[in-house]
Amino acid sequence: MMTRRLIASAALLATAAAWSLPAQAQQTIRLTAAAGHPPVFLWVKLVDEFFIPEVDKRLAAAGNKHKIEWTRAWGGTLIKLGAESKGIGDGVADLGFVSTIFEAARFPAQNVSYYAPFGTDDIGVVTQVVNGMQERIPAMGQAWSKNNLTYLGGAALDAYHIWTNFPIQSVDDLKGKKITAPGPAANWIKDTGAVAVAGNLNTYYEDIKSGVSNGVITFATGAWGAKVHEVAPYITKVNFGAQYAGGLAINKKRFDKLPPEVQKVMREVGAEYSQRFAAAQTAAAEGLMKKMQEAGAKISELSAAERARWADTLPPIAKTFAADLQAKGLPGDQVLNGFMDGLKQAGAHPARDWAAK
Repeated sequence: MMTRRLIASAALLATAAAWSLPAQAQQTIRLTAAAGHPPVFLWVKLVDEFFIPEVDKRLAAAGNKHKIEWTRAWGGTLIKLGAESKGIGDGVADLGFVSTIFEAARFPAQNVSYYAPFGTDDIGVVTQVVNGMQERIPAMGQAWSKNNLTYLGGAALDAYHIWTNFPIQSVDDLKGKKITAPGPAANWIKDTGAVAVAGNLNTYYEDIKSGVSNGVITFATGAWGAKVHEVAPYITKVNFGAQYAGGLAINKKRFDKLPPEVQKVMREVGAEYSQRFAAAQTAAAEGLMKKMQEAGAKISELSAAERARWADTLPPIAKTFAADLQAKGLPGDQVLNGFMDGLKQAGAHPARDWAAK
């Protein structure tokens, strides 16, 4: 009898002890997010105002077992523009937006849209096409993993146009002018008589104001943030097409050590980041064009015939791009054909078929 009582008492004590135990301890994960651009630009703003809080929200909804403490370092305060992939890959920051347009040496195939301009102004289409290529073409996907990065979501910029301090009615008006163009966009004025000047969103305003250049090839959302219309009030809508510019990435080793639940949430929110960015960027571009016009900018649209003439004036830059990749052991032809085929399959009508023989 005594034995039974002892067993019963022990069971009661064990039950009471179990109920008194604290809930499973919450795991705190510390991550630093960085970007070379400030959050005035949408691709950084959405990381700050959507990706980070949405990840936090979904982790909380999943049981609050994991909590991330974020440190934000925007505008080049931790990693400079054009050095994001190295900074994140080396662990200086854990996560951020990598501008592949400024990192061609590390992401040579990702710049395909810049070598095949006059494609489509549909941001979502360009993003989907390049995202799909990165999944299907090993060399493109491996560009991220080789740099110790895990790709979470991509971003294409709204269609590029040209902002100048002189009016443009035809390609001939570019002769003798100095035009600031980012990276491979310098190819878009080859054989037009214009001279390309290197630069980026952080330098455009002063370049034009100081006379280093007479204008810039850029996109509405970037131009507004950089106040380009104040020094280059002539906006000519050329529609060089929406351009894939980079993606949200996280340090691969850091990501691989995260709990599976956190990895899953980050991938899901990263995919939604791509979709939200395309929609928000499209709406923002339209709204900001109106704002620039209200501020005094003079907007004109190049005729379809003149646009086609401009496209045909350029040398076979896409073929050269593909050949250069092939020479480096990369599938240049597959990348170019994949991009052009992707645009056509999505219903786009490029002004020039860059993959044609």
